[in-house]
Amino acid sequence: MRDSGRVLITGGAGFLGSHLCERLIGEGMDVLCVDNYFTGRRANVEALLEHPRFEIMRHDVTFPLYVEVDQIYNLACPASPVHYQHDPVQTTKTSVHGAINMLGLAKRVRATIFQASTSEVYGDPQIHPQTEEYWGHVNPIGLRSCYDEGKRCAETLFFDYHRQHKLKIKVGRIFNTYGPRMHPNDGRVVSNFIVQALKGRDITIYGKGTQTRSFCYVSDLIDGFVRLMATGPEVTGPINLGNPVEFTMLELAELVLKLTGSSSKLIFEPLPSDDPKQRQPDITKAKQALGWEPKVKLEDGLKETIAYFRSIV
Repeated sequence: MRDSGRVLITGGAGFLGSHLCERLIGEGMDVLCVDNYFTGRRANVEALLEHPRFEIMRHDVTFPLYVEVDQIYNLACPASPVHYQHDPVQTTKTSVHGAINMLGLAKRVRATIFQASTSEVYGDPQIHPQTEEYWGHVNPIGLRSCYDEGKRCAETLFFDYHRQHKLKIKVGRIFNTYGPRMHPNDGRVVSNFIVQALKGRDITIYGKGTQTRSFCYVSDLIDGFVRLMATGPEVTGPINLGNPVEFTMLELAELVLKLTGSSSKLIFEPLPSDDPKQRQPDITKAKQALGWEPKVKLEDGLKETIAYFRSIV
């Protein structure tokens, strides 16, 4: 790799990581993609494998990594309940040990480090929409807590390294994101609905379908990452990155049916444990500090996502 513009992306072969790899390669950066392939896939970065400024390494961030880089994007961690509840102990280790190892690396090489945090730090929120000042409403011993509390602990570590070691940190809290390269079996609502609709299966809605989410298209989110990393040292975050336009699960299901032309029926199942009833970001800080807000409308983003899933299912 060259002497400048060297970027490490952990979880780089995952859904978000692969899009970030493409964006940074396109901007002339040297990219080292690190992934253990638990949920990431080599196929996600296949188009980059022969690129002279791209390198890929199989590695688990729960173990230390010794490389020379200028920036670190720490994205490594399964992000859907199906995957992170499969091995909850390893999920917590990935968030906590992974943060410790990447922060240690950033300290040694004096790199700026970005943490992919999550709206899950707010739990099942009691305020709406959620601002960065809200401390959250999280069950620390529930089925989702391996992810929620792991990410909360990672944020603690980032800010303690910043205060104690003057480390340059950036923390972005990611809200629901969708787009091409989502894992078809990740259990997230957008991929679930699209796969079920394309296969003519019943579309499963949990609860009454009145719970809401705000869906951000992947290109908008990656733009938020890059803008946050480019800010001065005075901007540490946490900063919410998501789309503030809110949709119910019923509205999403009906839009997917319309865009796929599917005749699938809607069926209703009990709501999972600790599932948030509402999730909507307040993005005032992102607008002010980054000049960022989502541009892709849900219908347009779903068309791209459906086209991707048609090609793989």
